[in-house]
Amino acid sequence: MADRKLTEAQRAYEAKRAAKAGMSLEKWLTQKEKRAAAEAKAVAEATKPPAEPKKPGFLGRLLEKAQKPL
Repeated sequence: MADRKLTEAQRAYEAKRAAKAGMSLEKWLTQKEKRAAAEAKAVAEATKPPAEPKKPGFLGRLLEKAQKPL
């Protein structure tokens, strides 16, 4: 929001919301930016493909072979 200008109507609307929340307009806008960035980050994390499963190590392979029936 800081990189783009607000129209008078948008500024009035955000000022009402800030007053209702009990904070200044500038503080309200910075918190709104932080919330939007956090939400975008959460969406990016949710859409990230899952990692490949880790291969078992030496001892894990030995235990796996020991568990198999003859």
